[in-house]
Formats: sequence, structure tokens, C-alpha cells
Amino acid sequence: MKKNRLLTVILLSIALFFSACISSPPPSPISPSPSPQPSITPENTTNGLNGLNQSIKVSENTPERSEVLKDDLGYEIAMDKTPQRIVSLAPSNTEILFALGLGNRIVGVTDYCDYPPEAKEKEKIGGYSTINIEKVVSLEPDLVVAAYGNGIEAIETMKRLNLTVVALNPRSIADIERDIILLGKITGTEENATRIVKEMENEINSVKKAVEGEKRVRVAHIVWHDPIWVSGKDTFIDEIISIAGGENVFNFTGWRIVSIEDLVSANPDVIIVSSGNGMGGVQNITYSWVMSDERLKSIEAVRKNRVFIVDADIISRPSYRVARAVEVVARFLHPDAFQ
Repeated sequence: MKKNRLLTVILLSIALFFSACISSPPPSPISPSPSPQPSITPENTTNGLNGLNQSIKVSENTPERSEVLKDDLGYEIAMDKTPQRIVSLAPSNTEILFALGLGNRIVGVTDYCDYPPEAKEKEKIGGYSTINIEKVVSLEPDLVVAAYGNGIEAIETMKRLNLTVVALNPRSIADIERDIILLGKITGTEENATRIVKEMENEINSVKKAVEGEKRVRVAHIVWHDPIWVSGKDTFIDEIISIAGGENVFNFTGWRIVSIEDLVSANPDVIIVSSGNGMGGVQNITYSWVMSDERLKSIEAVRKNRVFIVDADIISRPSYRVARAVEVVARFLHPDAFQ
């Protein structure tokens, strides 16, 4: 049971929306009423910010506002004032809200919200996929920042209870940046949001410059080992690998379970594993498994001791800290480029 709970924590923390019992691949994100959204990319940050600023009209001089926004699931959010009591339903959301300077307005977080350290002191409203809606309502929030992994049913229930809910579901770094700007607009912290995104872009562009011209390194990212969950294409983790000068050895979309044979056949030059402890307190159990399993000894990454541990929180939570993950991974792939 303890091992299963640990696996749930790791997988949920990365917003992959795995269930507590992962007997099948994670569901593909869906949108109740999809609509085009402004996008911010490393190449067009300024245009992206300007486009979003133009699409959401607010007054800079007063918290009173009347506007209609759309979140990542396509829901409309009607805001008539700046929220003062905020509940966060995902660790990544909590990180962003604190970075925006909203720590004093946060009145509730999940059991897994542990960054920054101040988040641990906030009132708990349950787990990531086990939200205590009654507890959320009791906190009288004027804004609930949800995530797709909370479950569509839970999100719609809160809406039916007349709570203002904004649901986030970023699938790329550009989406993460857009969500930061969106939350900045909703909470009246636009300047902070713009600063955070620009800092992210500066970090990412610095890494791009450092690895420019370097030979691509074939990489596998292992989320968990029992069963073996890996990151595929069209995920922000794949994007992290690409920006860092790597190439994902798995070409399927999203996150999937693979076999030992699949991993051996892929034969990555570098293996990145997410940090995490196992039953009995074994430190970084997935790393220990990769390095000790005899069936993996022929893999290039294992033979050359190029298996690296990355903090699961920075590489797996879709928040502003993914920019830090880009540099960490790049230093593993191309150490000489950072001498």
C-alpha cells in the first residue's frame, strides 16, 4: 500500500493525471468546449504577451472588473472583481500563485502542495484527485484554481455550487507561460506574471545558446519503474529534453508503460529518472533499479554511467520551474557546454 501511494504521489505531482491505481495509460486531456488560445513561445514572447493583453481587457487602476475569460478546458470564467481568497487544487498551481505574490490570499491547498515551504502551512483540502469539495466550499473562496487531473466531475460540481473555477491543463512550456499570464490577469498581478515569463524565457534562451551546435543526445525519461512509465512526444517533458539538446527515444504521444524489451531496444545514450523514494525508505528507487537490473546492463546509458536523477518536482510539475529543469537536463546532456 505504501508503495502504491508513493507511485500515486509521483505521478499525480507531474499533472499527468494518472489514477491511484495505474493499470492503464493516463487518459488524454479533453476540453468541454475547446477554443483557440493565445500562445507564447520562446521565439515570440513579446507578441504572445501583447496578444493576450489585448484579448483580456482590464483596468490597471482598480480591482473592480467585468470580463469573460476562458480557461484551458474551454470554460468561461466571469470575473467582476479581483479575488482575495484563493484555493489551489494542484502543486503546480500553488507554485505559480506564490510566485505571483499571492501567498497571503491563498486559503487552501492540496496535501501535495509543498513548494514554496510556506505552502505547507496552508489549510489542506484533500488530495490531487480526491478533493474534499465540502472543505473547499467552507473556505469561501472567490477563486478556485483547478487542474484537469482533479477530474471533470469535481470541477463541474464546484461550478454548480457557484464557485468561480479556472481549470489549467498546460501541454507545453508555452501553455505554462500562458497560464501564468492568465492567472496574473485574473488576480491583478499582471506585472509579476510578465516578469516570471520573461525570466523563464531568459533561462531557456541561455540554455539554447549554450547547446547550439552540440550533437543531439538520445534520451529516455523514466517517470517510474514498476511498471515502467516513460515520457513520450507532445509533452512538456519531451520539450525540456529537446531544448536541452536531446532527442526523445520514444516517439509515441504522451506518457505510456513500456516493457524492459522496449527500453533495451531504444538503447538511450542518457537516461533521466525522476527522484523519489520507495517502500522502506530506499532513496531514489527508480535510479537504483536502472543501475542494478541485470537486464539493463547492455543499455548505452547504463554502460557509460550516464543515468541521472532530476528532482521530480521541477521536471514534472507544469509551473515556472520547468525553466530550471531545462538547464539541469542540458548540463547532464552537454556538460562541456557549461564549462
